[in-house]
Amino acid sequence: MHMSDDSRPVHIIGGGPGGLATAAALKERGIRSVVLERSGSVGASWRGHYDRLRLHTTRRRSTLPGMPIPRSYGRWVRRDDLVRYLEEYALHHRLEIAAGVEVDRVDRADDGSWILRANGGRELAAPVVVVATGHNHTPRVPDWPGRDSFEGELLHARSYRDARPYEGRDVLVVGTGNTGTEIALDLAEGGAARVRLAVRTPPHIVRRSTLGWPAQATGIAVRRLPVRVVDSMARGLAKVSLPDLSSHGLPRPDAGLYTRVRQGAIPVQDTGFVKAVRRGRIEPVAAVESFDGARVTLADGSTIAPDAVIAATGYRRGLEEMVGHLGVLDERGLPRARGPRTLPTAAGLYFTGYTNPISGMLRELAIDARKIARAVARTTTE
Repeated sequence: MHMSDDSRPVHIIGGGPGGLATAAALKERGIRSVVLERSGSVGASWRGHYDRLRLHTTRRRSTLPGMPIPRSYGRWVRRDDLVRYLEEYALHHRLEIAAGVEVDRVDRADDGSWILRANGGRELAAPVVVVATGHNHTPRVPDWPGRDSFEGELLHARSYRDARPYEGRDVLVVGTGNTGTEIALDLAEGGAARVRLAVRTPPHIVRRSTLGWPAQATGIAVRRLPVRVVDSMARGLAKVSLPDLSSHGLPRPDAGLYTRVRQGAIPVQDTGFVKAVRRGRIEPVAAVESFDGARVTLADGSTIAPDAVIAATGYRRGLEEMVGHLGVLDERGLPRARGPRTLPTAAGLYFTGYTNPISGMLRELAIDARKIARAVARTTTE
């Protein structure tokens, strides 16, 4: 695809939901953009998730600007259907996608615009840049002592697809977020001989929906309330809606639900996990401390010898090499300004998709897309 230096479109780095939504919102305002996607197709990170994945947010509240998700996809959209939606979304809006373009570094040009340095020696000039490489960019596996000499199979959750390779095997899943608990459930239902779940900090667990009312709707309703109020409400709701799993090695968390959300820990939505724990099909154990040959030492001093360890231990944003030199990241490697806001020292450089909100990632990406488009339109007319 030819990208003319004369037209100087907005350049959007990342062809996931955030990048596509922003491109569509810009186009609605008559602003040309080019989406730079390092892989061969849009929605690359979603294509790599495990097979059983469904959105934990409702179809209606997960739609992107200008095109609803088809009703035929159901209330809780499957991974493959979301990928299909993203493909159709790009076609519907006739978005300009430059596939196979990986941006390594963004620099400020002398005239205040931006220079994007990409693979193949490309240097792309842009008046405005939107970074949308995603919350789940670079898999993170803790540097456990002895990790590299583990005699069993060790993989990040990004590489897990389904339970078939683990039939009849002893598997340890590390991490109690939605990914870890769902993979543990998938293994338990898919024929693994034994499934243990290493727990460092007990998660908050919520019902995905109650009498048809989705947890996401509650998240939207309470997101602007004081933290202590939401913590108290959530504590009371948990006591009446979910069993206490303390006797199974999974006590209720000490810190409040919204307190944990503000620290970056989204509650686990129960899609069968609680029942599997109560029936002993998933066994919570202490956190992983180290590896020694075929054995894994846990924080309580016990050792186990699983055939495989699946690390659902999260991701890094991976922004340091690209924009870290511009002073736009905080100590955690997250953008200091997000959505429609830009720093005075980096005007025209926007970031979207680097939070994990209780109200739903796709919903917030859609909102951010419109706000960013409005901000860009305002600056181009000034």
